[in-house]
Amino acid sequence: MGWASPIAGFTAPFVIYGFIALCHLLLPARIVDGYVTDPGTGRPRRYRLNGLAVLVVTLAAYVAFTNLAGVRPDWLYQQRWMVLAGACMLGVIYTAILILPAPSGGRPWPIEVFLGRIENLGYPRHVDVKMLLYLAGAVMLALNILSFTWHHFDRYGAAANPGVYLHALMLAFFVIDYLFFERVHLYTYDIFAERLGFKLAWGCLAFYPFFYAIGLWATADMPAPALIRSAGAFWLGAATVVFFAGWLFARGANMQKYFFKRHPDRPFLGRWTPEVIADGEHRLLCSGFWGVSRHVNYLGEILMALGIAGALGYFTTPWPWLYPLYYALLLIPRERDDDRRCAIKYGSLWEKYRQRVPYRIIPGVY
Repeated sequence: MGWASPIAGFTAPFVIYGFIALCHLLLPARIVDGYVTDPGTGRPRRYRLNGLAVLVVTLAAYVAFTNLAGVRPDWLYQQRWMVLAGACMLGVIYTAILILPAPSGGRPWPIEVFLGRIENLGYPRHVDVKMLLYLAGAVMLALNILSFTWHHFDRYGAAANPGVYLHALMLAFFVIDYLFFERVHLYTYDIFAERLGFKLAWGCLAFYPFFYAIGLWATADMPAPALIRSAGAFWLGAATVVFFAGWLFARGANMQKYFFKRHPDRPFLGRWTPEVIADGEHRLLCSGFWGVSRHVNYLGEILMALGIAGALGYFTTPWPWLYPLYYALLLIPRERDDDRRCAIKYGSLWEKYRQRVPYRIIPGVY
């Protein structure tokens, strides 16, 4: 069996994700408390965090593999369809082994299997399944970014589309930013509200690392578009501004919430004293980013996606724009779900917060 064989591509995710899991277990890590409480002990769940180290080691291992095996650095691009098929199969296997045997929660079987039957699942040495799945997806996305971008460079050389490089840099920044702020994400919806099911497993192992790279998938074989050739500096500059404006909203809001949950009486960044509404049991932050809209972080993530898609310069090609469309379709219903969950949890206090901060996502609009 050669490296060009479909079997090699299909089995690649099994090897790559196994390597990532091994690195996560063996490399030095911070062991920290999270936001979620373990019902068995009544104490915060503990998490193993070493995402950046796992990313660096895995990228180095991939580069070493391409050299030792005598294959091109764009091997993952050349094998992309079979690699995706193998990742999808892993999502199915995960569901069959971990989710199907879990006790039912009383909802219809297809819904439970898809959305999840298990709230949290951890192993010794503080290996948390949710965090491992998100780590695996992020590192696999980084491998795809490297391979797909190399393919474009190898094909076009000096005539390559600079928008592809900017697009790749933005996606790489997205991955590195996520892994750098791993601890902050322990306080986000994905970790404390998502359940372990097919959606999360397949989403992290197949959808996340491949769909997020759909812009590169669709354009790595294409030359620079007319928009980049005629107005490249302006267009790429505008895409960069949109991306970092979104990052400011998303990262700023998540950091402010994280800081408030850990230090509720201290000013954020040493300057912004938190304003809250309270009922004696709960306190809700309603200043700074969280006074602009109830989920301004979602606006930030959508803007980042628009900047990433726009950087390619293929304004009339639909595939890159599926990425920001996906974020809108994901986050608008998620905001509604979170609003219902908070209304149940906080009662009349949440209604006061709605009145204090009337907009859901986009200030002054929605």
